[in-house]
Amino acid sequence: MELTALAETAGADVVAVLMQALPAPNAATVIGPGKLAELKQTIDETDADLVIFDADLTPGQMKNLLQKTEKKIVDRSSLILDIFARHARTHEAQLQVELAQMEYYLPRLTRQWTHLSRQEGGIGTRGPTRGPGETQLEVDRRAVRKRIAYLRKKLDKIEQQRETRRKIRQHYQKVALVGYTNAGKSSLMNMLTDANTFVEDRLFATLDSTIRTLVLEDSREVLLIDTVGFIKKLPTHLVASFRSTLNETADADILMHVVDVSHPAFEEQIAVVLDILGDLGISGRPLLTVFNKIDRLKDRGLLTELAERYPQSVFTSATSGMGSTALRSELREILSKSEKSGTLTVPASASRLLAYMHEKAVVTEIRWEGNTARVTFRAAPDVYNKIMTMAKGVRE
Repeated sequence: MELTALAETAGADVVAVLMQALPAPNAATVIGPGKLAELKQTIDETDADLVIFDADLTPGQMKNLLQKTEKKIVDRSSLILDIFARHARTHEAQLQVELAQMEYYLPRLTRQWTHLSRQEGGIGTRGPTRGPGETQLEVDRRAVRKRIAYLRKKLDKIEQQRETRRKIRQHYQKVALVGYTNAGKSSLMNMLTDANTFVEDRLFATLDSTIRTLVLEDSREVLLIDTVGFIKKLPTHLVASFRSTLNETADADILMHVVDVSHPAFEEQIAVVLDILGDLGISGRPLLTVFNKIDRLKDRGLLTELAERYPQSVFTSATSGMGSTALRSELREILSKSEKSGTLTVPASASRLLAYMHEKAVVTEIRWEGNTARVTFRAAPDVYNKIMTMAKGVRE
């Protein structure tokens, strides 16, 4: 169960799992009276000190459940925010998480929370103002709003710096790794680029965008971009706070959708990722599905079925290196479809243009006639346009 994995990632020791199917959530306590009585009994039997709900709770529901159980109550968004706070390493990620925390806790800052202000730590007490991972629920709304404005200003400045870096990289073709959390995106990046990206078998191990150069067989260089993984019911505050990081994905020419094919619910995870990509407005570009962790599969017959259902797909094991050659070949083929071809007559004196063509484009033929070269090449649209602009300058 995903909630169990989330709780364990946050450091909880799960002692019991209760489930209930209702036509609609109970307005006062989410669960029905009978299930609430069962919950109280389970708490007594297990000596649990924390109750986590796989849903977002209203402040009123939180208050009612707290009174009924006399235990700390954490909802799904609060749990995910706590995990992000634990895993935020860079200054930008810390700012993004803190902003999401602030916006989440703002409507929940009432006197009902004062009992938590004495708590020193634990899941659900990683609140907003002393940095990701700590709680200060006693802060008033005015101070919180002031802090939110400050964080947004800081993140806007970081986004401007990101935009400058994007312009520098605009002549590279870009491949973005997307996928459900813990699908193996960072491991795949390490396999393809010999990078040293942090990898751990846990949810949301990677929060920051990582960009590495991938050299394909035809010496073409592309940028491989890895960002935060997705999950169902991802808190809207987190999506908003991490939008600048996700914009790296939005700038990509190809989306490489990494799927943990060994996960029992991998098809549901595929649907979640595609829905989030649609919500972010970045779903209308070439998509390569990479079914990862095939070394964990007991039924290899599933791969044949998936190959038929997903024609543009590759099967890999990032840990063993299986499928690396096929993946590189498929990437090269997809990238080639978006390229533009051309032929230019370039004087030998235009050394800067010739060097740029050799570095950024794929030169398929070069024929020298005296001090003039006739160069046939293909390149990504941005690179092609710059080459033609440079060539125009040489002729003039």
